[in-house]
Amino acid sequence: MSERYIALLRGINVGRTNRVAMADLRLLVAGLGGTGVQTLLNSGNVVFDAPGTDAATLSARIEQALDVRLRVSTPVIVLRASELAAVIDENPLLGIATDPTRLLVSLRMRTVDPRPLQQLLGQDWSPEALAPGAHATYLWCPDGVIKSRLAQALRRLPGDNLTSTRNWATVMKLHALVQADQI
Repeated sequence: MSERYIALLRGINVGRTNRVAMADLRLLVAGLGGTGVQTLLNSGNVVFDAPGTDAATLSARIEQALDVRLRVSTPVIVLRASELAAVIDENPLLGIATDPTRLLVSLRMRTVDPRPLQQLLGQDWSPEALAPGAHATYLWCPDGVIKSRLAQALRRLPGDNLTSTRNWATVMKLHALVQADQI
């Protein structure tokens, strides 16, 4: 039986490096056995079905295929549809975030040392906010990511470079895409 997955490629089509056409990405995932493959936006968001495997295996297979077939080396986070739903359900910043493009979700590829993040939690970032969850870290950047002191501090954390960040609007579009295919 197939399960629905979401793959998030880190740093795709940002600037001049790691350029991947979404048609090529769909073909790559389909070539690995994915079915119902769809991409969202031009930034490496892929929704697909795959039979009886786990997210870590899928992540490794997609990363390897990207490197071998498209000559792009980038981390890939793969989530089950239920994990994406959990990321949405646990978001503690929905009460203060008023713009879904400025509410960020940073998904972790693996368990990371929580101590560096704890240092940031002890600081006042007003009007910005930071909230860790079981599946992701949430950032509210009311003045935008570029001007965000908090986003800059998070990027500089040691050992936390295996994340993929999407804004809330994209997360909700991915969730809608997953849900539409399950009806």
